[in-house]
Amino acid sequence: MSSRPVPGSSSGLKKRFWSEASIVDEMEEFGVALDGRPVRLPGGAPLRVSSRALAEALAEEWSRAGQDDVEKRFGPLDLPLTRITGTMIERVAPDRTHLISTLMEYGKNDALCYWTDEGGALAERQQAELAPWLAWSATRLGANLVKTTGLMPVTQPQEALERLEAALVAASDSDLAGLGVAVPALGSLVLGLALMDGVLPVDDAVSLTTLDEQVQMARWGEDSALLDRIATIAADLSDAARFMTLAR
Repeated sequence: MSSRPVPGSSSGLKKRFWSEASIVDEMEEFGVALDGRPVRLPGGAPLRVSSRALAEALAEEWSRAGQDDVEKRFGPLDLPLTRITGTMIERVAPDRTHLISTLMEYGKNDALCYWTDEGGALAERQQAELAPWLAWSATRLGANLVKTTGLMPVTQPQEALERLEAALVAASDSDLAGLGVAVPALGSLVLGLALMDGVLPVDDAVSLTTLDEQVQMARWGEDSALLDRIATIAADLSDAARFMTLAR
């Protein structure tokens, strides 16, 4: 049976070529088929997962793709769960160490640790809203991170970094794939791990990582570029959190 490939990461839209997306039950795994033909990822691997809930969401995603476009066109932005699933299958599963190394760079320079040195409303909000998550990192993860002010770099204690890395090593492939989206959006490995653990709601995560933008707009008024940035972060975090939940 021939298979349908997943669209690549290019920005170009493609024409919808199927009528129905469905789940294919393959023993202990679930695939997605378009008009009965199994979907394959760009690297050739089948789009197949162990969670039925995730498979149902993937099939629903493909069912909707292109439906709202007059010319029935769709693109990668229409398939966020498929993109993260593809990362899990074709990039994380074969070599977890590469993504762990990438995520650890955010831990070494965690945005949670960089506070303003100018005082005022931003400093007050950082103290009220960021400090509790530094405390959570110390108590829940055993990673006692050091904060700094301004743009001066800070070297984190080796023990703290080892604890953060241990949390990543213990994470499932699906959680790592979700973190691969969430952590860059947040600029923070700690907040990403809190999102993964389910103790940090998406809306709160968006608020924490956009404190600077919120303070700017409170002072100077709404800015379309800042609003677009916040919306993009919110979408990325929502996709990542939903994926991690469905994949379990």
